[in-house]
Amino acid sequence: MSNPFDLDGRVIVVTGAMGQLGREFCRELAGRGARVAALDRAAGEAASRAAIDPGAGRLLEVQADVTSRESLDAALRRIAADLGVPHGLVNAAALDSPPGAPAEENGPLETYPERAWDRVMDVNLKGTLLCGQVFGGAMAEAGRGAIVNISSTYGVVSPDQRLYDYRREAGAPFFKPIAYSASKSALLNVTRYMATYWAPRNVRVNTVTFGGVFNGQDERFLAGYAARVPLGRMARPDEYNGAIVFLLSDASSYMTGSNLVIDGGWTAW
Repeated sequence: MSNPFDLDGRVIVVTGAMGQLGREFCRELAGRGARVAALDRAAGEAASRAAIDPGAGRLLEVQADVTSRESLDAALRRIAADLGVPHGLVNAAALDSPPGAPAEENGPLETYPERAWDRVMDVNLKGTLLCGQVFGGAMAEAGRGAIVNISSTYGVVSPDQRLYDYRREAGAPFFKPIAYSASKSALLNVTRYMATYWAPRNVRVNTVTFGGVFNGQDERFLAGYAARVPLGRMARPDEYNGAIVFLLSDASSYMTGSNLVIDGGWTAW
C-alpha cells in the first residue's frame, strides 16, 4: 500500500529558506526524499547550506528576490533545469517588524510609517503573488501541484497589544504594527483565489495559520504569551513540519482553498 505522505523525488520550492521556519521546512522535506529548491536572497552565503542541508545532498540553493518577477523567472529556469518542474511551493518568505526595529515602526498606529507598510506588503503579499504566478503557473502547465501559503494568528485575529504592556510600562511606546497583520489576513483570500482559479488544472492551494514560535524572546513576553494560549507555551520550530508535509502530499489530495490553524489554541479563546 502506498504512503499518501510520500514526497520522495518531488521538487519543492521553499521561499524564505534561510529563515527560522524555512530552514526547518527544508530539512524536513529533504529528509523525506524531496528535491528541495531553497530560495532566499541570502542563499549562497557562508554556512547557509550547512544550516539547512546537513549532508542530505537533496537541496539546491537559489538566490532570488521574491519581490522581483525577473529574479523569480530566472530561479524557475535554474530549478527546472537542475531538478525539474516544481511539484510544490511553500511561501515562507515574510517580513515583520521585530522588537528591535526602529522605534517608529513599533510605535502608535497614528504615526506608523508608509515605508514600513510598503516594505512588509512587498515581501509578504506581492512576493506570494509573484511566486504563485511563476511557480504555480509552471505547476498548472504540468497539470499538478500544491502550494502552501504561510499566515499567522495575527492574520485571523488582531494582535493582543496587552502582551507588550511591559514595554510600555518601561517607557517605550511599543505596539505590534498593522502591516504584518494586514498582509497575513490578505493571504487567506489570495489562497482562495488561487485555489479556485487553478483547481481545474489540479493545483491545490492552502493556507497554514501558525502561532508564535519560540526564538529566545524576553521572559516577560513569554509569560504573557503562555497565559494567552491554552497549551501554555509558544511552538517549537519543528512542530509545524507535519502540516507542511500533509499539505504538499497526496494525504491532502481533496483539500484546497482551506486554512489549517495550528496555534496551541490561541484563537479558540
